Amino acid sequence: MPLDTTLQLLARARGLSAADLATAIPRAGVATVTAWLRGEKMPGREQLDALARAFGVPAGALLAELASTLDPARTQGEHDLLAAYRELDTRQQGALLEVARSMAGTRARRRRRS
Repeated sequence: MPLDTTLQLLARARGLSAADLATAIPRAGVATVTAWLRGEKMPGREQLDALARAFGVPAGALLAELASTLDPARTQGEHDLLAAYRELDTRQQGALLEVARSMAGTRARRRRRS
């Protein structure tokens, strides 16, 4: 999930407002924290570390999605598929996985026959 969504969810779960977070982040005012929560700006490394401490999570947990978007092995199609998958409800996700696994199995069987 994108960093802004992660920050929003963690803030909501911890009952922290942008003002609460701003007090825990060096050189960050409420306007800056609000921009992070809206995805308009990205926090710097020191600020990410401070956010992680404020939320009680490892800094890597905040960046997991960002790191995956930088994965050179992942194609644009894979990024698009993942984004679409995340928009589905649980039932739809299960159906999509079933179709994908079926298609992958068919392809593997064809290669073995060749």
